[in-house]
Amino acid sequence: MRSSFDLSFYLVIGPENTLGRDFRVLVRQAIQGGITFLQVRSKIVAAREWMELGRIAAAEIAQAGRQDALALVINDRVDVAQALRLAGVKVDGVHLGQSDIPTEAARRILGEDAIIGLSARAQDLFAYIEDFNTGIVDYFGAGPLRQTETKPDCGLVDGKVLERDFAEIKRLKTLSPLPVVFGGGVKEPDLAALQATGVDGFFVVSAIASADDPLAAAQRLRAAWR
Repeated sequence: MRSSFDLSFYLVIGPENTLGRDFRVLVRQAIQGGITFLQVRSKIVAAREWMELGRIAAAEIAQAGRQDALALVINDRVDVAQALRLAGVKVDGVHLGQSDIPTEAARRILGEDAIIGLSARAQDLFAYIEDFNTGIVDYFGAGPLRQTETKPDCGLVDGKVLERDFAEIKRLKTLSPLPVVFGGGVKEPDLAALQATGVDGFFVVSAIASADDPLAAAQRLRAAWR
C-alpha cells in the first residue's frame, strides 16, 4: 500500500458543488490554498465526464508540482479510477462507501500501490471501528459533525443523520486502527477542537466549493488547522 499521503486538509468536490463555476478553476484555487488530499465525487455525471474531471484534477495537481504530495482519489467508481490509470493519468486510488464494491475487489483491481479509503459505518460506529480487520483499507472517512446539504448521506441511518460531538470523535480516533479524516458540516471555527481530538484531518465540500472566494477560504482553513 502507498504509505505517504496527507489527510490533514481533504477536499471533496464535483460539478454539482461549484455553484456553476468552472471546475478547473475551483480545483486550482483549492490547490493553491493548501489542500493536501482531493476526492472527485459526483452523483450526476456519466463515466466519460467523470474521467474528464479526473484528468482536469490530475493536470492541475501536476501543474502545481504537487503530484507526489497531493493524493487524488475517485469516489465510488473503481472502473473510472482504473480507466484513468490505464490512460496514464495519475490517480492514486478510490474512496468507497459501505454500499460500493468490496474493498478487497478494489484492491485487486487497483493494485498494492493504490490508496483505498472507506467511509466508516455510521450505525454501530465504534464497534465497527474497533473490530475492523486491517490490511486492505488505508484510511477511514467519518462524520458528520452536523448535518449538511452538500453531503446529505453522511452519517445517514434509517433516514436520520447521526451527528457526532467532539468526545465521540476523540473516542473514534482512539479506537481506530487506521488514520481518520472527519467532516460533514465542519467550519473554520470547529478546527481547533477537531484537531484536539487527534484525528488525522478534516474534509470539506461547501466550505471551499461554495465560498465567494475559494482561494481565500482554503487559505483560512489551512491556517486554522495549522
